[in-house]
Amino acid sequence: LFSWFFIFYSMKAFLEARSKEFAILLHLGMEKQQLGKLVFLETMIIGALSSVSGILFGFVFSKVFLMIVREFLDLEELPLYVSWEPFLLTFAVYMGAFMVIAIGSVMYTPNLQLNALLKGRPVGVSERYSKRRAILGFVLIGIGYIFCVITTKTTLFTFTLLIPIVVTFGTFYFFTDSVFILINLLKRQKSFYWHKARMLSVAEQMYTMRQNAKMFFVVTIVSVLAFLCVVLLAALSSYTAQYDKLNPLGIVYKGHIDNPYETEHVLSIMTELEEQGFSYHVTRFQVIKQTSLETSNEVEVFRETDVNRMLFSYGLPLIRLDSGKGMFIPYSEESIKTLKNKTVNTVLMENNIPITIDRVYPEIIFPTSIISRNSIIISDEDFKLLTKPLDVPGEVPSYHLFAFDIPHWIEAKDIGLSIQQIVAQEYVKNTHYSLPFYFENTGLNYSYILAMYSLFTIVGVLVVIVFLLAAGSFIYFKLYANLERERQQFAVLKRMGLTEAEQKRLITRHLAPQFFLPWGIALLHSAFAFVALQSVLKDVMNVMIVKEMIVAFCVFTCVQILYFYMIRWRYIAHVKD
Repeated sequence: LFSWFFIFYSMKAFLEARSKEFAILLHLGMEKQQLGKLVFLETMIIGALSSVSGILFGFVFSKVFLMIVREFLDLEELPLYVSWEPFLLTFAVYMGAFMVIAIGSVMYTPNLQLNALLKGRPVGVSERYSKRRAILGFVLIGIGYIFCVITTKTTLFTFTLLIPIVVTFGTFYFFTDSVFILINLLKRQKSFYWHKARMLSVAEQMYTMRQNAKMFFVVTIVSVLAFLCVVLLAALSSYTAQYDKLNPLGIVYKGHIDNPYETEHVLSIMTELEEQGFSYHVTRFQVIKQTSLETSNEVEVFRETDVNRMLFSYGLPLIRLDSGKGMFIPYSEESIKTLKNKTVNTVLMENNIPITIDRVYPEIIFPTSIISRNSIIISDEDFKLLTKPLDVPGEVPSYHLFAFDIPHWIEAKDIGLSIQQIVAQEYVKNTHYSLPFYFENTGLNYSYILAMYSLFTIVGVLVVIVFLLAAGSFIYFKLYANLERERQQFAVLKRMGLTEAEQKRLITRHLAPQFFLPWGIALLHSAFAFVALQSVLKDVMNVMIVKEMIVAFCVFTCVQILYFYMIRWRYIAHVKD
């Protein structure tokens, strides 16, 4: 759909650039019906040639593309698929696009007036704009930004629908009306406006913004889409890179105290590990749930000796707790910083045991999906006193946890597949999880995440490249369509004494807002979208992507600056012709 829109926009720009050519043909006696046939024929020839060449180049590139995909997905073989159907389908889709454009061009040409074609676009431009819509543009964008800042995990789905709608309408009103408030503020600054040739630049921006408001709106939205693709890729990249830290255990089996499948499942996992030659260390935990008097929340309590057995297999420092003391179990890197200097004096209400929790273990030792965020470690002496379990309807008072520490858990993705299938079917068939056990293979999950990340990376990079090139091309097409008018203006200024250096400065001032104003607005939109996404990622995936986003924004800015100077170079060459 986007490529159709891009083809339509580019063909429209080329037709506008040839307006004088059409005027001369009409003036020489060509009928409008003949002109329509000429435009239709030219459009279809261009469409056929571009579709055929695009398919051929795409087919040649697909071999390289498949090699890249094979490496990303770690596949042994991904052969090149050759069939007439994709070729025919692609040719039909894009020829359909050119057919629609050609028919639209034919319907558009009879309405062209000869005088309008010869004169080109009107030189004068109205400075009138709607103050209500201008203020509404600022208000809608501000509301969208506020929604982004206050977005949480619970309000994500509601704001996901509201934010794009509000910001899109606000952006449209910004370019059609709000921007003229800013230009008028510049014009009132006499020391700035009357300085050398700035009056010409500001006046030209008034004309440019008025004539191209919709185009700037489209460029901004397209740039935002490119940024959001990068945000998604950065989130997946960061989560994939941090997955081993967030999930230190290779296999986890968790079940109720009275789980009848426990012995069978645990023995089958151990048998599979031994048959495939994996070294492993398994630790069995009995986790008891209690209620904290301090917060009235449920707390999952672990025994010191059990945790030390697992820490020994990790090669991490062991812990030593006195009676009445406790330690927080961290669920993310951020929680380690938060709980480091926190002290909680509480009582485990069911058994009336006072506990002072004033430390946090400095490493993530359990996957966040397995244990509660309110999990603590207490001494063996205090753990023996937990004789009365949690008595809450619908809640499991305690459970067994088998933690398999496997050094090479990436290679153990095929262990326990039969148990994994039972768990997966339960999620698919029932709305509520009712099995007395839960199984998680970190290697298997990582293979799924890596495959998804690889596919998203391939597609996302291609989409970002297309969007970025399209955003700059929209501006270039509009400049190309107005090239004759710009040549006439600079010819007049040159006769008035404008030097070549001053001409280049004027061109730079003329082009820079057209490139960097939509880019800046898109960057601002994306920054607030990133704030909303980061708050959700932090709660759901325990992932921080601030560094990745700063790097991505810096790279995009450098690419945009390079693109600007390339188009500026071509524009100056065209004006001088």
